[in-house]
Parts: sequence; structure tokens; C-alpha cells
Amino acid sequence: MTSRILEDLVGALESGELVPYLGPGALAGVRHRDTGAPLPGTGEELILAMNGGKPMAPRLMYEFPRAAMNLELKRGRAFVERFLTGLYQPPVWTPSPLHGWLVSLGLPYLIDINRDTQLQDAHAATPHTLIQGIARIGGTDYRFRLYAHDGVEYREIEPAAVDPDLPILFKPMGTPRPAPAYIASDADYVDYITELMGGFAVPDFVKRLRMGKQYLLLGLPLTRDTERMVLSDLIHGAGTPAGYALIAEPSAKERRFCQRLGIEIVEAELAELLAVAGVESGAMAETP
Repeated sequence: MTSRILEDLVGALESGELVPYLGPGALAGVRHRDTGAPLPGTGEELILAMNGGKPMAPRLMYEFPRAAMNLELKRGRAFVERFLTGLYQPPVWTPSPLHGWLVSLGLPYLIDINRDTQLQDAHAATPHTLIQGIARIGGTDYRFRLYAHDGVEYREIEPAAVDPDLPILFKPMGTPRPAPAYIASDADYVDYITELMGGFAVPDFVKRLRMGKQYLLLGLPLTRDTERMVLSDLIHGAGTPAGYALIAEPSAKERRFCQRLGIEIVEAELAELLAVAGVESGAMAETP
């Protein structure tokens, strides 16, 4: 039964019926080209990398924004930004077959809550529109920046200049490229989610585009409140059902949350979906 459901999901993705919503598990298997170390994506992995490989207090290890807030208070906001930029900007990471497969489908709209550049790299030769989330920025009522990519480089644009025929890459938690900006610490999330709930973190053209859409959550655990609040607002206006979530072993909390949002849980690993799609997920763990 699960394999049939996965086949249906692959078909819906390939036809553009589903919007991919990528979480940290989507980065599984991406490795450093020289050392073979995995790309930090989960909260615990990011905390350890940010703190020089050393665990922090248990209350801080619970969630990356909490740990980032602690270090921001001690070492300044610029420290967290430098860490994320130094981690994700250098071109030292192996490409992800998942992201390569998604770009090959020519999808019109993708959401990626990770802060890396895998999705952008996969679209490097494809003209597209990038939406980058921002927080705690003065001089604007909005919590996003828009960039047009012409297949070579980015340039910042206003909403009126967006080409509706180009793919939209939405990076709500930020990215180092073309200019570093991130939603990372608790203070960032408070500002961003407040403006997201008020409608100021999503461009108007996306508000129109997303009406009635269905989503496929890939590599996204739903056990943390920050991810749950961001998801709830980003998929506002979703269809019925709102979509599907690949969660191999869902908790009771995840089941209740998904039921409330109208998201159907598919108990399967991301690698199983890729296998059905004919994507060599085994290459995700190899270092060239």
C-alpha cells in the first residue's frame, strides 16, 4: 500500500500538483568534498557545529533558535550570521540528488526552510525568482527580499518586476546567497513569525499563487513549535487535503498537528520516495 501511495506522490510531484516543502532531512547524505563530513542540517547538528563540536546545556540543545539566541547574547548577532555563512556559502558540499531531481521537474514553486544553497545551486543555470526571509531589519515593513536570477547571477528586484513564468524558490529562513540574511535565533523567529502572521513576510504574488495548493513535506519533523508555526502560516489557503508529510515514525504530537492542518502522514523514508522516482539516493552518501 505504501509503495502505491509513493508512486502517486511521485506522479503528483512530476505533474506539478504538489509543492515540495523541504526540511533538514532533505540534506541527508550531502557531504564535505574533502573530509566526507555530513552537512549540518538538523538542530542538534547545527548547535554542535556552531559551538565548536561541544554540546551546550540540555535546555539549549533542545532547539537551534534557543542555542543561537544564547550565543547571540554572548557574542553578538554577527557571530551567528558569520557561522551560518561560513558553513553554507563555500562550494565544498556534494550535490543532493533530491534537489537535482526536483529542479529537473521544472516545478513552479518550492519552499525550503533550510539555510543552505543546495536548492539554489541546483537551479544555478535556470532563471528563477528567489524569496529570502529577513528579520529585525529597519527601513521596511516587509520581512523578505526578492531577487531575480537570469541563469548567471542575482539582482534584487521589487515585486512588480517578478516574472510570473519563472520558478519561485522560497527560502523563508534565509540563505547566504546573494547576500547573507537568516532567521536563526529566538529573537529572529519572534519578529519573523509575528510579521508572517500579519501577512508581511509573504509577497502578494505568492499569496495569490498558493491558494488551493497542496504540499509534500520532505525531511521535516514536526515536533518543534517554530517549524510548526512557520509551516501553518506559509501554507495558509491550502487545498483539501493540505498535502502529505513523509514521516517514517510519526509521534502522537505530529499526528495531531497534521490532522488539524489537513495533512496526511505517509509513513515512509525520503529514500523510499526517491527509489520509486528512480533517483539514486545511494549517491547521497558518497564523497567524490
